[in-house]
Amino acid sequence: MSAAGAGAATLGGYDRRRELQAFDDTKAGVKGLVDAGVTSIPAIFRHPPDALDLDAAGDDAAAAIPVVDLSGAPREEVVAQVKAAAESVGFFQVVNHGVPGELMAAVLSGVRRFNEGPLEAKRRAYTRDTARKVRFSSNFDLFQSAAANWRDTLFCELAPVPPPPEELPEPIRDVMLEYGEAATRLALRVLELLSESLGLPGGRLREMGCAEGLNVVSHYYPPCPEPDLTLGTSRHTDADFVTVLLQDGTGGLQVLLDGAGGSGGRRGWVDVPPLPGALIVNIGDLLQLVSNDRFRSVEHRVLANRSRETARVSVACFFNTDIKGSTRLYGPITEGGDEPPLYRSVTVREFSARFFSKGLECRPLDYFRLGH
Repeated sequence: MSAAGAGAATLGGYDRRRELQAFDDTKAGVKGLVDAGVTSIPAIFRHPPDALDLDAAGDDAAAAIPVVDLSGAPREEVVAQVKAAAESVGFFQVVNHGVPGELMAAVLSGVRRFNEGPLEAKRRAYTRDTARKVRFSSNFDLFQSAAANWRDTLFCELAPVPPPPEELPEPIRDVMLEYGEAATRLALRVLELLSESLGLPGGRLREMGCAEGLNVVSHYYPPCPEPDLTLGTSRHTDADFVTVLLQDGTGGLQVLLDGAGGSGGRRGWVDVPPLPGALIVNIGDLLQLVSNDRFRSVEHRVLANRSRETARVSVACFFNTDIKGSTRLYGPITEGGDEPPLYRSVTVREFSARFFSKGLECRPLDYFRLGH
């Protein structure tokens, strides 16, 4: 599907569904469009102007994204820092986190090599069958969203039951499982700190199964010829308990903050700058639910890649319970707080089904709020 053809269709009898299907049928993703030499983006990727709003929250707002050193400081100081970040911003970067730098570099390199490798290897992995533990596609919500995002994605379901190694594409085969295990150890440390931040025993969130499940979602953002007309990832919140994100040095991740996030009362987008050696932690919707709104799951997005030469790569670890097997009900933990429950109890399967049926920009948290 050429960009010129998509543009002409916009002026005439534009059949969006047909264009989406034609793009999906290539099994080449956005990278395939770039390799074909497109100079303008197809109509299916064009976002409405309000979605592309670039209003910033202020020059000093980037300081609102805290950096937490997980080693050295007394534990009560680390707990206090994590508590402040989870309550006000919902995002923080962690350093001295125990995940080896060479392992982070290796997983980023493997994801890049897969996306920049032979097209046939990507086509073999390309599927929208959610029963597959390993799958490659472009835009999981391609047929639900108002506009597609300029990125391709490799999805790996690593826990509670990892896939056989041979199902993993060769470029990540020797590193993805090891990285998932290291990220899980970090997530469990963070969940301990978050439990203590709520005035609970350190093991409480772990015992609730908040990190039993792990989906690793590796995004590849190719250079975009018209980055002002589309996004790399639309604004959304994460439908999990906690996310551990590894980003390369390209930049583009933004968080939507208001006065509560330290931006002087003006709501706007704040960059989350790449910090060498750091990992990003953010609160998911389910942790906002069980914390009864004491922790914040905030909207974030990724701008389209403005580089003419280099793709942006990120690796997000989404920690959840066993989505397929768990029947546990999750509701607000009200002990230690004065507020009545703000949400009804829900299984994670029901919560996730709401998210996947509506697409990335749906916020299931609002649907389960009492009085909705």
